[in-house]
Amino acid sequence: MEITSAQRLWEAQPGWLNTASYGLPPRVGWDALQEALARWQQGTGVWEEWQSATEQTRASFARLLGVAPDQVFSGSTVSAAMGLLSAAVPDGATVLVPDFEFASVVFPWRAHADRGVSVGAAPLADLANRIDADVDVVAFALVQSANGEVADLPAISAAARNVGALVVVDATQALGWLPFDVGLTDACVAATYKWLMTPRGAMLGYLSPSLQERVRPGQTGWSAAADGFYYGLKAEPLTDARRFDQAPAWFTHVAAAPILQLIEEIGVAVINGHDVGLANRFREGLGMETANSAIVSADLPGAEERLAEAGVRASARGGRVRVSFHVYSTPDDVDLALNALDGLRR
Repeated sequence: MEITSAQRLWEAQPGWLNTASYGLPPRVGWDALQEALARWQQGTGVWEEWQSATEQTRASFARLLGVAPDQVFSGSTVSAAMGLLSAAVPDGATVLVPDFEFASVVFPWRAHADRGVSVGAAPLADLANRIDADVDVVAFALVQSANGEVADLPAISAAARNVGALVVVDATQALGWLPFDVGLTDACVAATYKWLMTPRGAMLGYLSPSLQERVRPGQTGWSAAADGFYYGLKAEPLTDARRFDQAPAWFTHVAAAPILQLIEEIGVAVINGHDVGLANRFREGLGMETANSAIVSADLPGAEERLAEAGVRASARGGRVRVSFHVYSTPDDVDLALNALDGLRR
């Protein structure tokens, strides 16, 4: 599907350049959600149908990553998934993270300091070089939320594999626009409400078969029960990655199922060319070098106020203005932002 055709499925108002905070739903997801909410209000909804949307979402997520659905687990947030993984590392383990990493990737590991788990940090660009035999886990966002920097996954993975360290990736700011090889990771988790454009409330993740054997399903419940039998000691959990499932937020998945299918139809590579192309048009307009990210961070004092006055919705992170471009963004959005920043350009 071409971008120009796909954009007709969104109703974004001009100036939305903040997908790094939350994505906007296409009509297929919005309509599915409204229908489900109306049936919930009327008492005519069937929860089993809402529950089945989770499996449709899981299947699309698996196809986007190129893995089998039984290697995908469903949860609520990245921090909950990281908590599950951090509980699996042995006492005294050493974890390496980027030095400006999002808290959801850092806090769950630090919570195990009482059993000797230590967390060290290095600049993202130097992360691969800092992985040595003392490192047991390297955890990082594939795309940094504050500045859009894209991690060198192949180099980090190679360095980690060389010393037997686990590679744990948060793909929340990447999945949906950035193609990557999930086989270079041991675990890859992503919240769906940003670049996958769903309502907030869902996280999906890949666990390698070997890591599945090391993780304890301590946050699971009825949705992971085999054969749909939920009661007593006769209930048994599923044996694949679904045994790590948390009970799903039904309505999030009702919307997510058709949205992820739409992303598949458009194609992540096509979205990547569009998103990065617009981001680079914006960078060039500011006199910046081009890059490989859909997120742009710029040190322009007064930019946030200028953008807001022009009706451009962006954000600020780390004292810098942050704009982000996705499938519904247009060249007119870029020009609107650049015109607002006229005089502040480098």
